[in-house]
Parts: sequence; C-alpha cells; structure tokens
Amino acid sequence: MAATNSTSFPLAVSSERSSSRDLAELVFTFGMIMVVLWLPTRQQLIFGPLALLTPLALTLLRKPTLDNLGLSWRRLMASLWILPVAIVIALVSVWAARSAGTFHPLYKSDFQHVGGYLLWTLYQQFLLQDYLLPRLTRILPSDAAVAVAGSLFALAHVPNPPLAVATLIWGVISCLLFRRYRSLYVLGLVQGLLGLCFAVSVPNALHHHMRVGLGYLRYRPYVGGKL
Repeated sequence: MAATNSTSFPLAVSSERSSSRDLAELVFTFGMIMVVLWLPTRQQLIFGPLALLTPLALTLLRKPTLDNLGLSWRRLMASLWILPVAIVIALVSVWAARSAGTFHPLYKSDFQHVGGYLLWTLYQQFLLQDYLLPRLTRILPSDAAVAVAGSLFALAHVPNPPLAVATLIWGVISCLLFRRYRSLYVLGLVQGLLGLCFAVSVPNALHHHMRVGLGYLRYRPYVGGKL
C-alpha cells in the first residue's frame, strides 16, 4: 500500500480554509453593497461608508504591497496606451451621439462633481481589481474569475439596463487589462472618462442620470427646470 504524503493533508486544509474565507468575504461585502444600493438616500448616507470601507479594511489586513494593489508607478508606463485609445473611443461616441441627436449636457458639469466622479471610478476599480478579482481567482480558474468579477460589477448597476450592459463589458475588459498590466490609476481614469462619455451620449431617459438600485426606480426627469 502506497505511503501517504504527510504534508498534503495540512496543505489541503489550509487551502480549503483560505477559499472558505475568500468566499465568505465576497458574499458578505458584496451583499452589503447590494443592500445599500436599494436603501433610501438617508439610510445610504449612514450605511454606505460602512459597506464601502469594509472591503478596504479587509484588503489592507492582508498587508498587500503597492505593486499588488496596482498602485506602483513603475507599472504605469506600460499601461498608458490605454488612455489615448479610450479618448478616441470617447470622441467617436460623442460624434455618433451628436449625429443621432442624443448628445446632451451633464446633469452636473461643475468641477467638484466631475472630480468626485473620477475619484469614485478609481475606488470602483479598487473594489473590482483589488478585492473581488483576487478572491475569485483563488476560488475559480483565472478566466472564470474574470467573467464572474465582470458579472458582479454589472450586477451592482442593476436595474439600469444600458449601464449594466456597459459595465459588464468594461468589467471584463478592465479585469483582463489589470491582469496584464496591474495598474489601477489608468483603469480608474479611463472608467471615469468613458462613464462621462456614456452620461452625455446616452439619453437620460434611459440611464436616469447614471443612477442604480432604488435611485434608478425613483428617478424623475426635469421638466422646465423643475422636478
């Protein structure tokens, strides 16, 4: 009878515990985010920070390096080509929207709103690339992890149909780009650029000022400058 490797069982137990922890963290934090998206505005302001900062805390507890997080400047140069490609896509989209008659101003075009949105897209990329994707990669095969991460990213944008489709496509593409270049800065900026382009190119009647969750359902268009 063949001898059993004495080290294999502890390693298997350790791997199983790690996968269970990753799955528990995924279900808990993503569930929190989804619940918050469907809360009224007042409750969102109370519980939203908790839902968003919990993944940050759990990520930092593992003591990742800046390179692991995609925040190392040495990784930036190789990924810079993504930005001009995104600019071209944005310009073509705006031209197409103008030709189709769907182009319109931003809901809020002040610097504070746009700057805040860019910071938000950077944090969304952190949640996707530094929280969701690593845990899914430890549970699933690499390509399956990318597909599931993109799907969860899109799920967080329901019930907004055009935004859910757009974020599904971008979620998968951005995961593939991050896996190749591991640079969060460019992906966050590109998502912000493409998001602003989407906001002015797709009619508000369809994306409801880019709202998701309960906010999408409660959207009321402006008529004559008033709600």
